[in-house]
Amino acid sequence: MELYARLNILGGHSVRLPRGDLADAIRLDNDPISRARSWAEQGADVIHVVDLDAAANRDYRNRSLIHELIEVIPIPVQVAGGVRSPGEAARLIEAGAHRVVMGTAAIEDQNMVWDLCRDHPSKIVISLDVRPDEEIAIRGWAVNSGRYLEEVLLEMSDAGVTSFLIAEAARDALLEPPNLEILATALSLVDDDVISAGGVRHLADLRDVTAISSNGKRVNGVIVGREVTHGRFTLDEAKAVLAETPGTVRSAEQVAKASISDARTVEAAKRYRQLAGELDRAAAHARTASQRLLADETARGHSHGLTAAGHLAKAERLLDQLAIDLADRSSD
Repeated sequence: MELYARLNILGGHSVRLPRGDLADAIRLDNDPISRARSWAEQGADVIHVVDLDAAANRDYRNRSLIHELIEVIPIPVQVAGGVRSPGEAARLIEAGAHRVVMGTAAIEDQNMVWDLCRDHPSKIVISLDVRPDEEIAIRGWAVNSGRYLEEVLLEMSDAGVTSFLIAEAARDALLEPPNLEILATALSLVDDDVISAGGVRHLADLRDVTAISSNGKRVNGVIVGREVTHGRFTLDEAKAVLAETPGTVRSAEQVAKASISDARTVEAAKRYRQLAGELDRAAAHARTASQRLLADETARGHSHGLTAAGHLAKAERLLDQLAIDLADRSSD
């Protein structure tokens, strides 16, 4: 599991956002490069840079600073904020960014995500700010997208993204516990890397995050920042926790409070979730097929149509198995 150190940049300065509002930004120092170098020296595996000017105001004044930071910092640098076009993603990747992170733009233009993943394999990360009901918030938590965690994860996974950053919209990471259930849901739905991006209050929260498991899969990384600058723990202490073997591994079902004693009921619930996933994927490809055909992209349209058919075939097999299981149970 990797430890990501967050670096927020606003107007060329390192800042902290208590609750995600730029109006409340607290300046930390005037030298983000030195701060990034310090994170690296303390043992961070990856620097997670967020360009707040680009994200909030489409102001790219910090890009030259970020390019310099990428060049001089000895560990990988992942860049978020203002990645709204193929050109901007390509510029950051060409500058040496380890990966680029998309948020609102990915939700609003799924076709662009497919194209970026094709052109830049293993470089595109999707950041999802999730509300308690699992609706995705966009535009700095200001707008509800009308789309939900499960469908977005499945569609973006099909597109080929390399990892997902999962955070809780409007949560104060220093006061409120992380939502372990949404992390468990993400782990249960996709094989791609899932990174906890909402922060933790203390080392006990960090241990809780590392203990989540679904089908043997765990969270691949944790982003920290304010917790360290507030003195809640050090990067060395965080690294030690990540290196521990989890004592009590909690499954996705346990985290979601699905404490069901009947193993066959648990298995049936898992199959129904898989069924929903296959149907969501089929619907997503069918929508994309329609869009491509209307755009006179016949070959790509039919390709998505065939992919939709494949997901429907998987759904049919799952339904057949559920019917068999139900018949077996009725005969008991």
